[in-house]
Amino acid sequence: MMRIRNVLKTLLCLGMMALLAVAAGCGGGGDKKAAGGKDQKVLKVGMECAYAPYNWSQTTNENGAVPIAGTNEFANGYDVMMAKKLAEAMNMKLEIHKMEWDGLAPAVVSGKIDAAIAGMSITAKRKQSVDFTKPYYYASVVALVKKDGPFAKAQSVADLKGAVATSQLNTIWYDQIDQIPAVRKLPAIDTVPGMVVALTSGKVNVLVCDIPTAKAAAFTNKDLVMLEFKGDKGFKTSQEDVEIGVAVKKGNKELLDGMNKVLGGMTEADFNKIMDEAIKLQPMAKK
Repeated sequence: MMRIRNVLKTLLCLGMMALLAVAAGCGGGGDKKAAGGKDQKVLKVGMECAYAPYNWSQTTNENGAVPIAGTNEFANGYDVMMAKKLAEAMNMKLEIHKMEWDGLAPAVVSGKIDAAIAGMSITAKRKQSVDFTKPYYYASVVALVKKDGPFAKAQSVADLKGAVATSQLNTIWYDQIDQIPAVRKLPAIDTVPGMVVALTSGKVNVLVCDIPTAKAAAFTNKDLVMLEFKGDKGFKTSQEDVEIGVAVKKGNKELLDGMNKVLGGMTEADFNKIMDEAIKLQPMAKK
């Protein structure tokens, strides 16, 4: 009887040890998983989600689109593609926030978002309130007109004389309009789609914007054409006018250095390749 009792006691001890080992194994894995999730910070990125090919919204996650926080929509475009690369390289979880253009810089300053990746030019004025990364794109300024319009054959900015023109609100493009002789400059428009409607409807006959915006508009509207004037015949711009950067809160050196490390490993050819892909994927390109 004693022997049976001892055997049962031994078996019970072995069973308890086995259970403890399993429990310990499960607990260790869970801790690692929890620790891994806790260590992965969230990168809150703001953009308009209405500025193709830099960024736009769509109804599905097709072509790698990212959910827009607080909505049932998804964001895609060049800015999203670059945001994904930055977040992945820095081991951060990307979170896209849809915001009005005018609200992007203030949101960075207040800390509502960590960064604005929205086709924003690196200007001295903006650098007074936010810090910028190295350029993640270089965008020359061009004109967009109707193929059958009065300026379709223009060979220079001077040839746009007397045009009725506009551009997007709070962009360097709007300032470039003043270089057109005898121009009739209309108030700036909030969004790129709004600008294109103004052109196609005849409200204006010239839009001033950057190459990606013009290419995207012409790609999806066959009656539009981009006019790129070379050398002295083109719009006079400074280096800061064509350099597009990521805006982050002043003093956020950790985030700034992390992004610059990623961007420093890319070339202008890399940027152009990704932009060309974005232009082909924009929703209007499929219609």
